[in-house]
Parts: sequence; C-alpha cells; structure tokens
Amino acid sequence: MNQSAYAAAGVDIEAGDRAVELMKASVAKTRRPEVLGGLGGFAGFFDAAALKGYRHPVLASSTDGVGTKVAIAQAMDKHDTIGFDLIGMLVDDLVVSGAEPLFVTDYIATGKVVPERIAAIVSGIADACVAAGCSLVGGETAEHPGLLGPDEYDIAGATTGVVEKDMILGAHLVEVGDAVIAMKASGLHSNGYSLVRHVLLNEAGWSLDRHVDELGRTLGEELLEPTKVYALDVLDLISKAKVHAMSHITGGGLANNLARVIPDGMAAVLDRSSWTPPAIFQLVQQVGGVSQADIDATLNMGVGMVAILPQDQVPAAMAALQARDVWSWQLGVIEAAEGPGSARLV
Repeated sequence: MNQSAYAAAGVDIEAGDRAVELMKASVAKTRRPEVLGGLGGFAGFFDAAALKGYRHPVLASSTDGVGTKVAIAQAMDKHDTIGFDLIGMLVDDLVVSGAEPLFVTDYIATGKVVPERIAAIVSGIADACVAAGCSLVGGETAEHPGLLGPDEYDIAGATTGVVEKDMILGAHLVEVGDAVIAMKASGLHSNGYSLVRHVLLNEAGWSLDRHVDELGRTLGEELLEPTKVYALDVLDLISKAKVHAMSHITGGGLANNLARVIPDGMAAVLDRSSWTPPAIFQLVQQVGGVSQADIDATLNMGVGMVAILPQDQVPAAMAALQARDVWSWQLGVIEAAEGPGSARLV
C-alpha cells in the first residue's frame, strides 16, 4: 500500500484512530448520567436539563495546562499520571468558587501519535475525572511533526461546573477574625517546574534516577508525584461547614494565591511555624541557594488548598477533611489591615 501524502508529511491518521479506540474504555468510566452520545463526535454533549433542579444556576469555567512537568513524564517515559496534574489544575481552580465540576475536555499536541502513549495519558485524565466526580466528554489529539519532536507532547484542557448564585464563595464573604485552614499538598503539584528543573537537573546535574535519601525515592519519582485532586473533598467540606472563601495554591505560591480572595482592608496572617514544608521544597532551596522570598513566591511549599471560614466552624471543617483523609491544620487568621487585600507569612 502506498503511503498517503499526509502520512509522508508526518501525520498518521490511522495511529490517531487507534489511539481513540484504546482510550474509549478509560473515557467511558468517567460518564455521568447527564452525558449524551459517545466518543468520536464533533462535540461533547451534557444534558443541561439537569440544571433545572437549581434555583439560580451559574456556570463556572476554567482552562489550564500542566506546564513543564510534561518534560519529566517524557524523560521517564511514564505517562499515566500526568492527567492528574491536568485535572487538578482545572477542577480545583473551579471548585474554590463552590462550583461542582461537571465535565472536562482535553487537548493533546504531540510530534508523533503513539497510540499506546496517548491512551496512557488519557487513562490518567480519566482516572482523575473519576476522582473529581466529573465526565470527560471529548477532546482533541493533534499531531505536529516538525514543531514537536516525536516523543514530545503538551496537554491542556477546560472544565465547566455549576454553582447556585447565592452559594458562590469569595472575598465578599470574608470577615476579620476568620480562620485560615490549610490542606496538605501531595508534592510540587504542577507549578514551579521550570525553577525545579533548572536548579536540580541543569545546575546541580542530578539525574532523574538518582536516589535521594531525604526523599526516600528517586528524584524522578518525586517530581512526577501526581497533583492531589481536592474537588470532592472541598465539596464535602462546603456541605458540612460554613466556608467563606477558598484558594487553590498554584503558580505564584501560597501568599500570592491567597491574596486573591482577601478583601481590601484585610490581611491573611499566616504562621510559618504551623507546618514544615516537605523535603523536596527544602532541597530546591538549599541546592539552588534560592531565597525564602523567591521560593515562597514560586512553589506551594506543601500547601495545596486553603479554606477561610469562621473560627467556630474550624472543628467541623477539620473533622470533615479528616474523614476524607485530607491532612489539614490552622494556618492563620484574617486581620484588619490597611490597603488592598493581602496575605503574609510571619
């Protein structure tokens, strides 16, 4: 059989079709009852009649990628966990508003479609969707020969959720005296990898298969640790305690992300002694000679999610999180302050 002109140019349509076949089982397990149709159409369908049960439904949307963490997955040739990083970045940005994530679409760009690799990526995305309670309703795999190398890829996605208008969380609810509750991160999550790779791989010359005693495993295993998906934990927390606002701690670090939900005239004062950042954060700082200010402004420092709520709601909140095996602690308090809303570590 003669090779098609498109295949000769580097785009293998048959490989793309095989990748779709391999991912169908993974996608099917994410299916919520509101999803209509199957994989392979031009659009994904979600039955909006499900929203009739809301008094005043408001749709929420978020889009994101996973940054340069994909370089670690590619170097280790392990592709079935990076999907947790994508879904964590998507649904946990959404859920801090109080919204329930409903569905996700993804986008994978690669230099060459290797069906088994694409299927592994999608299997991770699907597993993370199950963990978040949302459906993967569709996506796109694009082959970009000449733009990306044969083993290179990048992934991104978007999610849509819903929340009652009068249940939207945010800075408008925050009050002086509120407690700030931290939830433990699973690791670096999916932010700051340009700094981490520069410090440990480029400058220090460490290999991904290097066993690091402080970590108790190889550097690659630590760097590829999947992002914790908090969506169902947060929705359960909101149902059991009166939460005012929440912040997903991603790029920009703890204080910068928390400041986004602090109203003018207030400050979140955070007690640095209330927790010890895991070893990976200390390693990056020590090996790279990174200042405290720089590392605080780049990495999550072991805090993945933060809730702000009245002090009398702390016991109920921490009990709810403990029941879901989410380690939490009181990180700080909201105080009156001059100027724009802010957060600071003391």
